[in-house]
Amino acid sequence: MNQPLHDTAPDFDQPIAVLKHCHGRIRKQLDTLEKLLAHLPAHGADEQARQAAAAVMKYFDKGAQLHHEDEEQDLIPMLHATATGEDAATLAALAPQILQEHKDMDAMWQDLHEQLSLIADGSGTHLSASTVGRFVQCYRQHMEREEGTMAPMALRIFDTGQMARLGQAMRQRRGISVNNDVSIGNAATASPCEPAAAGIGERVADLRKDYGQASLDEGDVADDPIAQFTRWFEEALKAEVNEPNAMGVSTVGEDGRPSSRIVLVKQFDERGFTWYTNYDSQKGQQLASKPFAALLFFWSELERQVRIEGKVVRTSAEESDKYFNSRPLKSRLSAIASEQSAPIAGRADLERNYEEVARQYGESPSRPSHWGGYRLVPERIEFWQGRRSRFHDRIVYTRSEDGSWTRQRLQP
Repeated sequence: MNQPLHDTAPDFDQPIAVLKHCHGRIRKQLDTLEKLLAHLPAHGADEQARQAAAAVMKYFDKGAQLHHEDEEQDLIPMLHATATGEDAATLAALAPQILQEHKDMDAMWQDLHEQLSLIADGSGTHLSASTVGRFVQCYRQHMEREEGTMAPMALRIFDTGQMARLGQAMRQRRGISVNNDVSIGNAATASPCEPAAAGIGERVADLRKDYGQASLDEGDVADDPIAQFTRWFEEALKAEVNEPNAMGVSTVGEDGRPSSRIVLVKQFDERGFTWYTNYDSQKGQQLASKPFAALLFFWSELERQVRIEGKVVRTSAEESDKYFNSRPLKSRLSAIASEQSAPIAGRADLERNYEEVARQYGESPSRPSHWGGYRLVPERIEFWQGRRSRFHDRIVYTRSEDGSWTRQRLQP
């Protein structure tokens, strides 16, 4: 469905030819999009459909956007600065239309991107025929308009120096050095219509998912944040979120430097959020000197996160005993055997410690004094619901001195 594109491409010393070549790449992706629309009803999100959806997204997320920037930031401003007479009049009428079409196509692409993302990961099969139709038609007419006016105008009125400046700007936008061969006639190189290949440290910026499962409105949430958290936690359980009770715990040492780790919440109620650990661990030592922490729940399947901040206190000995005795025997023995966060020579030494504790304590070990519960008493709880285009919903609750909660929306 998605054919390889190893046609010979011009270099940036011919910038107008590169722009036309990018139009060719766009047309092939539009063809793929139309074929995908016809393919889905009969075959669903099969491997061929997933690959086609991913290819279309990859190009329109990057290559097409670079092409728009070439025109908006370089080509059109250079034409305005150079055109005179009839050319200037034509450009004055045409340029606003070109720029508006870019905005219109970007808006349509956001809708298509959301649908294609689900197809690409195999979780959806819907692709709006009307949106595809409008997107394809708008793009094709747009490119014909540019090829019939702006491209010929630039070839007529730009001198050698202007062409060189335009080509250099386009090259820099893609992160391509002057010495790079960008002709895709050579299969080992990339297209001039796309950014140069980046290292993993740079590519991580491109790892993104557009959210859109739900919304969060002031009228939808409970007056009490614990009730709201309970509602979301139950929905996470129902959705079979992977470890919905896993939460990040961030603490701060005496040097002011923060540290974070994942633990499991074992209880939550109007008193706060409780977990159990070794009091002599790094987090235990940090909480002893600075008894404040931040918690973070992230339920990616529901595109939600909850941030909780407050003071941390130890649970009572009775609560810690009760929970310790409810744990499996091996977990209780491990809590005794491990000096959490302290260095040890190797795994073998750790195993020997465990075996010695098992021999010493048998089937009924008591809770050691250095192990027990912490409870974060919340002072601030924020509920975050992912939304499209990073325009997320955020509603925060803040506890007043009298124990009541105030609620407000935050900007994303």
